[in-house]
Amino acid sequence: MDTEEMNNCTVNFTTPVESTNSTTNSYELLYILNMCMHCINFLFGLPTHSYVIWLIITGTGNGVAFEFVILNLSFSEIGICLNSVISLLSFWFSGIIILNTFLVGLIITGRPLFQCLICVERYLAVVHPVIFLKYKPLRYRVIGCTLAWILILGSCVCCMLTVASHYIVFMWFIFLQFLIFLSIQLFCLVAILRALKQSGPGERGRIRNEENDKIRRVIYLILVTTATIVIIYVPLALTALYTIVTKVMIQDVWFPAVICYILAGFVQSVIYLNRTGKLSCLCSL
Repeated sequence: MDTEEMNNCTVNFTTPVESTNSTTNSYELLYILNMCMHCINFLFGLPTHSYVIWLIITGTGNGVAFEFVILNLSFSEIGICLNSVISLLSFWFSGIIILNTFLVGLIITGRPLFQCLICVERYLAVVHPVIFLKYKPLRYRVIGCTLAWILILGSCVCCMLTVASHYIVFMWFIFLQFLIFLSIQLFCLVAILRALKQSGPGERGRIRNEENDKIRRVIYLILVTTATIVIIYVPLALTALYTIVTKVMIQDVWFPAVICYILAGFVQSVIYLNRTGKLSCLCSL
């Protein structure tokens, strides 16, 4: 594969080659829209996720120990924002394409993996509180996030080796990851729903109601996170499956998936800012 094809393969992280059926005008329009989406991701995403990191480190929320997974998620989101800059530069500097393909692993694995860890954490807190309290100390979160970063590094290496030269393998990689991450999300959601259904009013009715309110808030967070995962991965997975079946790359089909992915990246940060009361402060400025 030559340099021009490799560049087409990496700028959208999922659009390896231009479709032979696409007209020149259509390609130029997608080219411009793609650049605009990368600019939006960088200009709005970088300050937003940096602000979340600053709030966590300064102890504005519940502290670093309790929000350590969210902290790591924000760092991965910053990496995704920086990759947008690299994607834009790769249009003119082909030498950095290899870095772009490496960071694809962070894009397709980092965000959903840390979101799944957040859901698992909420699941343990509601369904298995004893286990949650046992592994609540920061050192266990550090171990879990360290393993997550090792998996992300492996994904980066895998993407670097498969994006351009073995794109069908890369399509399977995207599709299977979607199934795994979505299954974990749905399992956590169903388990928490069952826990809420089984918690009936007892002698300590007021305490029960307070517990149910907490569980409902957790369910709301998991619903939003699950919806985010679906928005991120359903377009990518369906297009990947189509590519696997037909062995044809159509760039026009991939662009909506890129839009969904970029816009969904702001959801977790908005949830955190709303929970800490900073979103209303920003809106009032």
